[in-house]
Formats: sequence, structure tokens, C-alpha cells
Amino acid sequence: MTTSTVEFHQTGDLTAGNRLQDEQQASRQSTQQRFNSLTAGHRACQGCGEALGARFAIDKVMELTGDRAFVVNATGCLEVFTTPFPESSWNVPWLHSLFGNAPAVATGVAAALRAQGKSDIRVVAQGGDGSTVDIGFGALSGMFERNDDVLYFCYDNEAYMNTGVQRSGATPPMARTATTPIAGANPGNPFGQGKNMPLIAMAHGIPYVATATISHLRDLEAKVAKAMEIRGARYIHIHVPCPLGWGSEPADTVKLARLAAESGLFPLFEAEHGEVTDSSKIRRQVPVEEYLKLQRRYAHLFGKSADAEGIAAIQKIADTNIRRFKLLREEE
Repeated sequence: MTTSTVEFHQTGDLTAGNRLQDEQQASRQSTQQRFNSLTAGHRACQGCGEALGARFAIDKVMELTGDRAFVVNATGCLEVFTTPFPESSWNVPWLHSLFGNAPAVATGVAAALRAQGKSDIRVVAQGGDGSTVDIGFGALSGMFERNDDVLYFCYDNEAYMNTGVQRSGATPPMARTATTPIAGANPGNPFGQGKNMPLIAMAHGIPYVATATISHLRDLEAKVAKAMEIRGARYIHIHVPCPLGWGSEPADTVKLARLAAESGLFPLFEAEHGEVTDSSKIRRQVPVEEYLKLQRRYAHLFGKSADAEGIAAIQKIADTNIRRFKLLREEE
């Protein structure tokens, strides 16, 4: 009897199987040929979106450079769960920086390589939203202003997860954290606070800015590939749900990332020199409730006295993103 092995690939949409997806379009989690920059032995939580995002981002960098890349990693979850002393799960040249100076350290590494005439070795820096949006904000802005030849990845899980789930500048409105408790007339994180880091990066006029998510892995890889074709400062902001901090099921991590994009709360787009050049269209906009109700950090919105006004305010953010980035197909 003739049999056929069905292989399941992550494609960034709902198709799966070797009979539905062209081989060249498949994003396989594991093959003998894959570089596996972030290898076995790390201690990430079950369902960690950051581990998945970092692995695909850095694997693509190493593939494109022929393994000629250097990674600078800010302090944070990614650094802690991959390098418990004296072990490391990184299979790349890797350097741990302080919480707030990864962009500056990466700039120094790039300058040293340039002085040595090693222009073929590319430099990447990476950190979470705490080190990127808050603590390292000045160093990152300086890197952008100088247009240093560094690609920076921000893995955004929307809070300081490593130190106890405290609010960061990327924490969304009404989300519960250890420092934005469910108390008072306006529970959770207040509206009108925080920073939109992709737009701030665009305001610097750097060559390339993009947003990406772990539910669209082919899109993430394509944006990394485009960034690596460019010299100068580049920034990719990657949405990485965190089951621990969000109070979600580990099995829902990729689903949550997809719902964030399909609701419009996390728009996927590219920009060059301060101007949006492309955006990923949404087939069908889903209401924000589908995304919010899967996370305990928003449980107060759906209790016995549901907060319809709060949900509507969050929906307005999504609708504004839909219009601003022309995310619906009919708006092209």
C-alpha cells in the first residue's frame, strides 16, 4: 500500500499540509538544514511567544548572512531564560548588555567590526518592550539618529514580565498588571499613557521600520529579509503574547497573536524613511472582544458588570488603526 506523509507547516494563515502549501512557502519549525540559533535547553514558559519570535527572527538573519552575524541582547526575559549561568541556548555569537544600553553596545560592536574591515558581519540587537520602549529608549533613539548599521528587534509582550509583570510603556489600556491593579473608578492601565514605538522609530526617518507577529511567520521572515538588504538603522517590532503575564492558555499564544492582528489592535505594516509603504490586509475584522476575553488581564471587562464603555474604547483604537493603515481590502 502506498502512503504519503502529511507535513504541517506554519504559513501565517489557516492552510496546513504538504498538499495545500508549496514547499518553498512552508515555515517549518524544525529541519536538519535549519540553523537553530536558539536551540534546546532554554527555560522559557510553556507557550512563550518571545522564544518563537526570537528563534524565527535570528534564524533568518543567520541564514541570510551565511552565519556571519553578531547578536547583542538586552537584559530581560529573553536573556534570562536562554542563559542561566553557566549555560546558554544560543548557537550564535551573542553578547549580554545591560537593560538600557543594547543599542549603544550594538553600535560599538558594528564600529569595531567596521574598523577591522569585517563589513560582511552584520550586527543585530534585541530586547523586550521594557528595555526598548522605556529603559533603553534614549540609547535606541541615539542609534536611530546616527543611522547606525544595526537591525533592532523589539519583542513586545506588553509588560515587564521578567520582574513580576509590571506596566511598561507598551502596556495597552485597561490591562491589569502588578502596578495597574483592578481598583478604583478606572481599573487597569489608564488610557492616554504609553508609547507607540514603531511610529516613534518612523519619526526618526530611518531606512526601515516594520511590525510583525508570531502568527504570521512568513511575513516576519520576509520583513527580516528586507531589513537585511538595507544598511543603516532598522527596526522591527514583533508582537509576542505572554501566557504568564496575560493570564492566557499556553495553547492560545499563536491564536492571540492572530486575533490582535485581525482585530486591528496590532497593525502589520512597513515603512521606509518615515512613510508607510505597505500593510498586511485583514480578511475579516474580528471584534476586540474575541481577543480580550481569552486573557485574564482583561477579565474585569467581562465580569458580572461588564464594562461596555471600556470595550468600546478599545474597539475604537482598533478601528482607528484599521483606517490609519488601510488594513481592510476594500480600503485599498
